[in-house]
Amino acid sequence: MRGAARSLRSVLAISAVAALVCVACGAAENRTPHAAPTFVPGVDNPWFPLKPGTTFIYKGVKDGQSGRDVVTVTNRITRIRGVRCTAVEDRLYLNGRLAERTTDWYAQDAQGNVWYFGEATAELDKSGRVTSREGSWRAGVNGARVGIVMPAHPEVGRSFRQEYYKGHAEDHFAVLSVSASVVVPYTASAHALLTKEWTPLEPDTLDHKIYIRGIGLVKEETIKGGDERWELNDIVHQ
Repeated sequence: MRGAARSLRSVLAISAVAALVCVACGAAENRTPHAAPTFVPGVDNPWFPLKPGTTFIYKGVKDGQSGRDVVTVTNRITRIRGVRCTAVEDRLYLNGRLAERTTDWYAQDAQGNVWYFGEATAELDKSGRVTSREGSWRAGVNGARVGIVMPAHPEVGRSFRQEYYKGHAEDHFAVLSVSASVVVPYTASAHALLTKEWTPLEPDTLDHKIYIRGIGLVKEETIKGGDERWELNDIVHQ
């Protein structure tokens, strides 16, 4: 009976993932997946590596305020719809004050694509009280769907849906270049990955992101509809 119960749980978990991927067929907007992916432990896509114990420190500006964004890959694993997801902590400080805290969940399939399974975010006031949790979502809850944040093999012209929680989280991105030049305080490259990112929820806003192979995100900048810029300043390994 115990073996039968385990088998039933396995079937239900696989079915849940298949259903999520089926409704997320738009994740690869110009190349629709035909079957549920097989997920593997950890995330080692060279454009989006998530090694536990790694902390990325970004410095920049948001809405006229100087800031520091600290992103830490934790050792925690969260199961979402049967998939083991890596938990990443993001702490945004503006003018020295913690202004936003977020936990993101990612998983990688056997082909190397990195999927986004949700986030729990909170904006804080000067007293540290939560003022908003807008943008929070988790795959499978209230119709929220998984998306792809980084393909295994980025190709110019391809676009993807990163997330889908209607009316709350609807980010998309497209690959613009795989040979972009970038210089940030931590490093530089002439073979970087450049993407543009947008959401129908804010149609007048457009962001650019730049990734370096073996490191991940090194620069993010709002080029239309806002004032936000972040550059990788340091990486700390524990």
